Amino acid sequence: MNEQTLSHRQLFNLKSKTLEKRITDYYYDTQNSSLTIKYILALRVRYQLGAEEFAHFLKDLVRKIFMNTKATRTMKRFFYYFQDYFMAPEWRTLTSKVFPVRSFGEKALSIGRSLLSFVRPDETNEP
Repeated sequence: MNEQTLSHRQLFNLKSKTLEKRITDYYYDTQNSSLTIKYILALRVRYQLGAEEFAHFLKDLVRKIFMNTKATRTMKRFFYYFQDYFMAPEWRTLTSKVFPVRSFGEKALSIGRSLLSFVRPDETNEP
């Protein structure tokens, strides 16, 4: 199923209840998390343009997708646009789940820095 079910006209003209039902049904029928995230991101743009009813649109679905599915390239690409959907501890956990190599590098760097802070040259032996 490669066809998109919602056009850009539908995303920017339909009412929030209609879009909520269509996007939710689409996700549960296809399990296509990438396209679902793209739809919701387009509706976040609509919210930024002044449509207040799209603030935190489909928050439960976004949380379910990010917490329970394997991270796709699309999810990684648009991950930071959904930061306000999560509390701080959840966000840290998700960041390490979505970007495991980056979090490993950050941990290795912090451990390296802490080890270097213990090894300081002796200032009293200078000539």
